[in-house]
Amino acid sequence: MTDTLTVGTLRSADGTTITYERSGEGPAIVLVGGAFNDRSTTRAVAAALAGDFTVFGYDRRGRGDSGDTAPYEVRREIEDLASLIGTAGGTAYLYGVSSGAILAALATAAGLPVAGLALFEPPFSVGPRAGSGTALAPRLAELVAAGRPGDAVECFLLDAVGLPADQVRGMRDQPMWSWLEMMAPSLVHDATVTGDGTLPADLFAGIGVPTVVVDSTGSPGWLREAAGATAEVIPGARRVSLEGGFHEVPAELLAVELRRFLPS
Repeated sequence: MTDTLTVGTLRSADGTTITYERSGEGPAIVLVGGAFNDRSTTRAVAAALAGDFTVFGYDRRGRGDSGDTAPYEVRREIEDLASLIGTAGGTAYLYGVSSGAILAALATAAGLPVAGLALFEPPFSVGPRAGSGTALAPRLAELVAAGRPGDAVECFLLDAVGLPADQVRGMRDQPMWSWLEMMAPSLVHDATVTGDGTLPADLFAGIGVPTVVVDSTGSPGWLREAAGATAEVIPGARRVSLEGGFHEVPAELLAVELRRFLPS
């Protein structure tokens, strides 16, 4: 076992440079972050898993030290994951968070050599919300192109995350706002992956690897319902609810469940 982080780079199929961190020993697991995530935000989970897995945290394209070759397409991110899995030895578990969970599931459905799949709160619109989603990517792209990253962040937090307007206004005065603005261009990617929020039930029905879908007891009902609906359409998937906060659970608690479900 080692807690040492080794930073590396690879070239994806379209030539884009993808930067990743590797730690631990054991079967490979790739951590796929969601909105406002880069490889730094997955380090706590990586540290909790490194005793049993070789963990790969990476900057999705358009974030951190990775490139962002235009035009953006979801299939390019799937190619990025294919390259990461190749670097990891040819097969790997995937753990995806939020829009990263959708991306991980899409990559698995596309036939990548995934040994097992763990999804945390993929943000689909299901139940009463089904069919009510709006594709945000064009609006976010307009705001970013116009040099209005703060407005793009606000749009995403209001319409995708569902935060109250007064809470978002208060966030603009917080030190973290500059970080959120820096991540604004990548929100277009997250919104493209999510689309209008429709759960692709027919596509996910073809996923044939062991899958666990996790939600937090502190998350809003619509996210927890989305987790349940996702588990229902993936054959044999297990649904697990863990004690946590809004769209997050403690890394150590999550790692216990992942170690239980994804044998090392």
